[in-house]
Amino acid sequence: MKKTVFLGALAIAGVAGVMASAQTLDDVKARGALNCGISTGLVGFASQDANGEWQGFDVAVCRAVAAAVLGDASAVDFTPTTNQVRFEVLNSGEIDMLARNTTWTFSRDVDLKLEFAGVNYYDGQGFMVPAALGVTSAKELDGATVCIQAGTTTELNLADFFRINNMSYQPVPISTASEAQQQYLAGSCDVYTTDASGLAATRAAFEDPSGHIILPEIISKEPLGPLVRHGDNEWGDVVRWTLNALIAAEELGVTSANIEELAAGTDNPEINRLLGSEGSLGEMLGVSADWAKNAIAANGNYGEIFERYIGQNTPIGLARGLNAQWTEGGLLYAPPFR
Repeated sequence: MKKTVFLGALAIAGVAGVMASAQTLDDVKARGALNCGISTGLVGFASQDANGEWQGFDVAVCRAVAAAVLGDASAVDFTPTTNQVRFEVLNSGEIDMLARNTTWTFSRDVDLKLEFAGVNYYDGQGFMVPAALGVTSAKELDGATVCIQAGTTTELNLADFFRINNMSYQPVPISTASEAQQQYLAGSCDVYTTDASGLAATRAAFEDPSGHIILPEIISKEPLGPLVRHGDNEWGDVVRWTLNALIAAEELGVTSANIEELAAGTDNPEINRLLGSEGSLGEMLGVSADWAKNAIAANGNYGEIFERYIGQNTPIGLARGLNAQWTEGGLLYAPPFR
């Protein structure tokens, strides 16, 4: 069983991390395992099942990368990270990639020297309140106490929204999603704000989800995605194109049910290139010819992963919305595999 390491203290990014960034693919292969940073616990995205195994939408990205590089979706050591230390843990070299509902922003990309490998969920910040509060709009929250996770984009978004609408609020800083849930249910704050997907995941874990309302306002753009360190383009390509493979597979009709049959060869050249029966994409990437086949087989294509962990038939109940394929009116769009 793969070990789980909890890092609750600030990691120090040093020379070792800088050196590691230039050889991550080789390191992962030599180690025989991927070190992947995830959330400390968010139902549907990253949480442990009854057997202590990590499951979820973000966890599936880690497993897909492990399958692409090592041919084994279980070859992952998961490192739960808090909002406050996640970037330092990545830059220090303690993890190879981060997949934990993290927003792609200018400052994180440029100033913190992080490289986002794409977007796996298009989100936006929202608000949740107890139904008993009698509030139907975020513009009715003047003077409210608000639970908010420190070290996130939600802090600035919250301040901007209240300032623009000439309202005041009292922040109640919290560190993790589980702490936010506890403080909110204990009545320490009137409102909990975070990404709308996170609100849905949090509410799904309540004893009485119907007693809480997610208000209609979405006050920001939150493109969430996996990220790696700057300076290691080869490794960034592996993570980026693994995510693209999951997205392209859904568009092309490649599923966990038919992948073995399609991998033998089809009349569609792009499917053949994707699954390795034609061309040399794996060689260009520094992995085996069947890298994408392994990644898709690990959890299914993007749509299968979405529906299994956070879709409308799960307790979280999220619709595809912006996260539908471009052919279905969404924003998902993988570059060509050629």
